[in-house]
Amino acid sequence: MNDASQISPLTPGDAVHPADVPTLLVKIFGKDRPGITAGLFDTLAAYGVDVVDIEQVVTRGRIVLCALVTAPQGRGVEGELRATVHSWAESIRMEAEIISGIGDNRPRGEGRSHVTVLGKPLTAESTAAIAALITGAGGNIDRIFRLAKYPVTAVEFAVSGAEPYALRSVLALEAAARGVDVAVVPAGLQRRAQRLVVMDVDSTMIQDEVIELFAAHAGCEAEVAEVTAAAMRGELDFEQSLHARVSLLAGLDVSVVDKVRAEVRLTPGARTLIRTLKRLGYQVGVVSGGFTQVTDDLKERLGLDFAAANTLEVVDGRLTGKVVGPIVDRAGKAALLRSFAAQAGVPLSQTVAIGDGANDLDMLNAAGLGVAFNAKPVVREAADTAVNVPFLDTVLYLLGITREEIEAADAPEGSQGALF
Repeated sequence: MNDASQISPLTPGDAVHPADVPTLLVKIFGKDRPGITAGLFDTLAAYGVDVVDIEQVVTRGRIVLCALVTAPQGRGVEGELRATVHSWAESIRMEAEIISGIGDNRPRGEGRSHVTVLGKPLTAESTAAIAALITGAGGNIDRIFRLAKYPVTAVEFAVSGAEPYALRSVLALEAAARGVDVAVVPAGLQRRAQRLVVMDVDSTMIQDEVIELFAAHAGCEAEVAEVTAAAMRGELDFEQSLHARVSLLAGLDVSVVDKVRAEVRLTPGARTLIRTLKRLGYQVGVVSGGFTQVTDDLKERLGLDFAAANTLEVVDGRLTGKVVGPIVDRAGKAALLRSFAAQAGVPLSQTVAIGDGANDLDMLNAAGLGVAFNAKPVVREAADTAVNVPFLDTVLYLLGITREEIEAADAPEGSQGALF
């Protein structure tokens, strides 16, 4: 870098492009303690410098504070500033490094993305492979930020210079091979503006398949499983398989609904996901090929904004083995996503859809961000991104929400740690 001491000081009225202004990169590092940032800038203030950029990171109790400031004017003033900063740093048992140069960082390339990497664990080998692929795709890693350290390690790379969708394709195969999850989201305000999240229910928001819970009470689990397998082989479409399986429930007493509701197990992290989204101002809904007898209860218990599913017909206190009303199938889920978005006043580009099966594909493709959650291979390949750890709240990291924000949103309302 050029030595700022060899550059003639600016005089009032000089018109200089910001990129040509002499600057100093002041780096302070050592054991973290309160007052370091205030102390550094109080020291610099005596020399009338302007702040161009600031970066600070604390890792395992060690701080690195970088301040990019304009070089002070006047012969010998820079040397005095250097001596004063080093003396101040030594007085608090820190180290200082000061580098002269010109201007700010080089302009970032077009095409900006947030690349979120989730691992349990996140190995150095997989991180190196992801970073190398970003570079190979023409991208530059501008910043790296840890979003969470548990239940998974989640880090976010701010990348410029690579087209987001091309970068997503490049990273997807490597992520699968390395056993990590990688999400690529275009940078911009719309990321924080995604205000509607809609998810599938069976094997996504809950750990169970509701039809199988009902079948267990009817003593026809094997028959239901056989119909499900036929549907998966393509021998039956969803509507045919739904009618075939529901017909096996004919005659069950309606009291079984309460038993099934009690047996439903939420996926780990589901409550945290919903509570955090709600406190951050998102609207949340569910769509299901299952039954309103369960989803309506989930909506009430979890404070959901929207819920839609098929409805089991009940006559004289017993299930008839039929469903009533429109069938919620693959196309129906996508239509319901659009309907929920319209009711919420949210454009589709600002929606997030989460699902695990082929029945969710139209919905995932229609959303601004489609997330395959512990999904079948065909769904993982078609979705915008995939999460393959058993914690539903990890989806929050794909939205740039940190573990600290999650914990703050989880705090009791009115407490010091609550966001709202």
